[in-house]
Amino acid sequence: MKLQRVQVPDFRVLKNVDISFEKDFVPNIFPLGSQNGGGKSTLLQLIFVLLHCSGDSEKHEFIKNMLYGFEIDDSGKGVLAAIDIWDGEKTVNLEFSVYRDSYAQELLIPSEKLLNHNGNDIQIQDSHENIIFSAPKKLTDISRKIGIIEFQIRELSQYLTILQGVRNIENAEERENQLIRISKNIRFRNIFSVIGYISLKEIKAIDDIKQIILEELRVHQLNLKKFLKEREKLEVLSPKILDYLNLNKIFYIFSYSDSISNSQDRVLLCNIHNIQIEKSESFLNMLSNKIFIAAPTTQVFLFLAQDTRKILFKQQNNYQSQVQKSKSKLPGFFTYDFFAVNLLIDIFKSARDKDFKQAIETGDYGNNYQKLVNELNQILLNKKININPDLSGFTFKLDKPGWGDIELYPEDLSHGELKRLSIYAWIKYNIIEDSIVLIDEIENGFHPDWQYQIIKDIAEWAPKNQYIISTHSYELCQAVTPAHVKELEPRLIKQESES
Repeated sequence: MKLQRVQVPDFRVLKNVDISFEKDFVPNIFPLGSQNGGGKSTLLQLIFVLLHCSGDSEKHEFIKNMLYGFEIDDSGKGVLAAIDIWDGEKTVNLEFSVYRDSYAQELLIPSEKLLNHNGNDIQIQDSHENIIFSAPKKLTDISRKIGIIEFQIRELSQYLTILQGVRNIENAEERENQLIRISKNIRFRNIFSVIGYISLKEIKAIDDIKQIILEELRVHQLNLKKFLKEREKLEVLSPKILDYLNLNKIFYIFSYSDSISNSQDRVLLCNIHNIQIEKSESFLNMLSNKIFIAAPTTQVFLFLAQDTRKILFKQQNNYQSQVQKSKSKLPGFFTYDFFAVNLLIDIFKSARDKDFKQAIETGDYGNNYQKLVNELNQILLNKKININPDLSGFTFKLDKPGWGDIELYPEDLSHGELKRLSIYAWIKYNIIEDSIVLIDEIENGFHPDWQYQIIKDIAEWAPKNQYIISTHSYELCQAVTPAHVKELEPRLIKQESES
């Protein structure tokens, strides 16, 4: 999986961005440079949320957060980003655009007479408000509401029948016992709290309960009538919307409200080319598992809620806890500002379990655990890592001839060493292969020599991946050819003619 091209016409600080990434370059690692404020982090986050979240409704909130403040002009349409993906066989073009929901009226005003299921005319002017991109989704939502209301109406009707039977009981004590049993029902419990001041022995108690149920039943029936009428219009128009979307290879993602109003008057659509539209959802889901982002925890993440970002300017805030919460929902999201203890413990447990499984299956223990230790020690150079016997933490020891068995403390390891170890663990543990990996400012905490070396490291750790690395580092850019280096304005590397 490779990112071949990204175009962003106008999103926040990004203006007229058009960058190509050559899929056949070796290594497939592209430094993305600019001076501060060029939008490198914004671009990586935009690519990530669109590719990681579009196919999964449970992740749509992160795209909506990213879209906060994104405006469309009077035309009713705004292109958010165009992204070309190489899937191993062909280039798939994805154009993400925000539309005014009612923009569908300009594209699809019915030319023929609309009929309902009884063959009666539906006034076109009354239907215009339903000619919206989100009509199929609204039809699904309304049908679900109708199903719930119809169930509630049946339930309330059954209660009325039960109450009539209780009312016919002549013995007051027996009548009261029956009402007490009925009151244990959750719905009846609320009703009984309303008439609790009346003795349940009295007929008036039953009549009062009946009136409450009848009023609730009347409200449900009115709502049902309204929703059935709306569904009738949507059932006529939704197939036309779906036909238009399918014919034009457009995938509906979600509707949302802009930053000003609370009405759901915007929709995010994806125009997909070079793939069958019926396969678009499965393609986006597959793509979601092939896109990753790593960034410092100190970064401002635009895919977090606006209120969460605002608290950064407050003396006391829980921004980091919100970052951790989002990571639990976004499996492709990783932060690397400090040593990833839990991640490394999980890796050791996984290696141990693989060895034990092999012992059960073959009678011989595997070498996954020892192989992992050797790989980590190579990264640490003159130090060795040891995990505690109970897998609760780590110790590090100096690995120098003649120095003895010297245990090292956290302060004895540099930020760069721990960060390099964490990035390696993240790539290996997540089995990130044949994927698009976006890394924000990887050089932070690295000596200039290591900034140069990290390019070779990640190429060796997972050579089938594509890496796009935002950077301010000249050393990192010099680790690849000039053609590998991509830039945003203001440029990091000056042209020779300008020097």
